Amino acid sequence: MKWKCPKCGREFSRQDQPHFCGKPQTVDEYIEAQDEDVRPKLNEIRSILRAAIPEAEERISWSMPTYWKGRNLIHFAASKKHIGLYPGGEATEVFADELSGIDTSKGTIRIPYEMDLPADLITKIAVWCYEKYSKSQ
Repeated sequence: MKWKCPKCGREFSRQDQPHFCGKPQTVDEYIEAQDEDVRPKLNEIRSILRAAIPEAEERISWSMPTYWKGRNLIHFAASKKHIGLYPGGEATEVFADELSGIDTSKGTIRIPYEMDLPADLITKIAVWCYEKYSKSQ
């Protein structure tokens, strides 16, 4: 039996399926729509990424905060138990040794909420993505 969200009318297979009712238009809207206890971590990762790649444009892509320079460079998103950082498959391979101890899969880094954000490593990955993927406009 499908569950229908009373706010947006979307149907899901699970009761009370977490989702966005409508798509956020800005990173501020995205963060504000998350649970209150998650917002500080999201703001922290946002600050790390802004400082690492200030030339990149902040936007929403694939319903996630995204840093863009001629194309999508890196995304992040809140999940139930972690922040997902999405630098792409090549980045997770390049930084595999430094990411040991953090749950990863191709293109995805899952940082549990209870873990301190590895700011230096996130900075290195973001700069690498910028240098590898950015395109002048």
